[in-house]
Amino acid sequence: MRIGNCSGFYGDRLSAMREMLEGGPLDVLTGDYLAELTMLILGKDTMKDASLGYAKTHLRQMEDCLGLALERGVKIVSNAGGLNPAGLAERLREVAKGLGLDVDVAHVEGDDVRSLGLGDALTANAYLGGFGIAAALREGADVVVTGRVTDASLVVGPAVAHHGWTPTSYDEVAGAVVAGHVLECGTQATGGNFSGFKTLPDHRKPLGFPVAEIAADGTSVITKHDGTGGAVTVDTVTAQLLYEIQSTRYLNPDVTTHLDTVELREVGPDRVEISGVRGDAPPERLKVCVNELGGFRNTVEFVLTGLDIDAKADWVREQLAPALTATEVSWTRTALPAPDADTEEGASALLRCTVKDPKPDPVGRGFTGAAVELALASYPGFTMTGPPAAPSPYGVYRAEYVDRSAVTHTVVHADGRREVVADPTEFTEPEHHTSLRPSPYPAPVDSLTRRAPLGTFVHARSGDKGGDANLGLWVMHDGSEKYDARVTWLTKLITPRKVRELVPEAADLEVEVHVLPNLGGVNVLIHGLLGEGVAASTRFDPQAKGLGEWVRSRVVHIQEGLL
Repeated sequence: MRIGNCSGFYGDRLSAMREMLEGGPLDVLTGDYLAELTMLILGKDTMKDASLGYAKTHLRQMEDCLGLALERGVKIVSNAGGLNPAGLAERLREVAKGLGLDVDVAHVEGDDVRSLGLGDALTANAYLGGFGIAAALREGADVVVTGRVTDASLVVGPAVAHHGWTPTSYDEVAGAVVAGHVLECGTQATGGNFSGFKTLPDHRKPLGFPVAEIAADGTSVITKHDGTGGAVTVDTVTAQLLYEIQSTRYLNPDVTTHLDTVELREVGPDRVEISGVRGDAPPERLKVCVNELGGFRNTVEFVLTGLDIDAKADWVREQLAPALTATEVSWTRTALPAPDADTEEGASALLRCTVKDPKPDPVGRGFTGAAVELALASYPGFTMTGPPAAPSPYGVYRAEYVDRSAVTHTVVHADGRREVVADPTEFTEPEHHTSLRPSPYPAPVDSLTRRAPLGTFVHARSGDKGGDANLGLWVMHDGSEKYDARVTWLTKLITPRKVRELVPEAADLEVEVHVLPNLGGVNVLIHGLLGEGVAASTRFDPQAKGLGEWVRSRVVHIQEGLL
């Protein structure tokens, strides 16, 4: 079956749904709108209006495309229901009625577990699997909306329904999980956020969204519609496979997927086969995404220009210090400008002060007013990048784990019937440490080396997992006969100690390095780099999106024979 994707996040390209429906044959079109941060955003929406809590952009897309999807026989499956899948399903029925369409809309619920008393949770949602989606499709639903299922479940559900897999079809379901993981972030599988972007053809075309052709044995081919921008290669697929994972055991509510068994092979232009995937029984407990309101934050940003940058920064910090009554104060400064810069912007650096407090007052006028009052009484050239803003609330993310018996995974069919999805009866104990890089790593001793950027022949993809940063590194597939030797060198090089050297912020943090030999690389977890998660982080790059590109730019010693 052919499953496409038209959204990788809440805010993705609105036109993508129509592009995917018109671009080529599909059986199912999925849309992923949820992330840890999105749940917080939707939670704030419900504080203003309890009838909200879903991705409003999905409703706009469906108003435009629902008739086209029905005409082409394409099922629509999305997690756009967010915190209110029943509300979105009802709105979609209203849209269909207004368009004169006869549409069966089902929804999946049961993920909301705030009733379990998980602290002062604004949102608390268990990650559900794909068998609820499968039940809805088997009963004839044209549209299925869910709350917080795993991103891959949007693909797993349709594949289960189409191929008739059972809960113990572990290898087949694991193959669909991998395909779903590749599709879930949309154009990240076709060249978006790809460190090899310069190799992509025709940068003028918008990147095409990915399609997975999933066979009955769980193998798949990742592709895209003809004529769309970007590319599907072993490297673009690897980039998405290594995005925001942890160890080689990828824990899903339906199956434990062994990422170290994944095999990739290019089988044609813009066609990459995924095969060999193995799976075991799922973990016994379900992961829960919990968001709490952490307090209030604010930032002011000073521009420092010309000479004496350090002294100017020191002075304004001293002047502002008496007004800094917040519980958390963070100062950061960009790099010093180059000497004799030929533009004023090039001769400037930015100094940021970010404050956080449980109450709004310490980060409000007492803070911003004190900064503005220095305008004529501080360093020469005093200016700010913009007027200070009002305090904004921020959230704190944490993961919890609950027994499956505490969660009632429920499908509400188009006719109103409620069906409870049965829990698995077999479970696997998670094995997080089996893939950790051994030390010392068995590899030849380096001989003559040269200093060069790590990215000379290494790709990277990075992101966030709550407060942890994820960094995938792998050797690019450039046709070099040195590929195997480069993989050995990279796996030997990247130790927790080396990661702390490349990322000095991680000097005192726990670092894990997991080996993925089939993918020619490693996956690195830096615990706590992002503090309490993206919404609370004061780091320059709170989601670690640019971490991989920074690490690729770091200079390392590379064996001369590998260059």
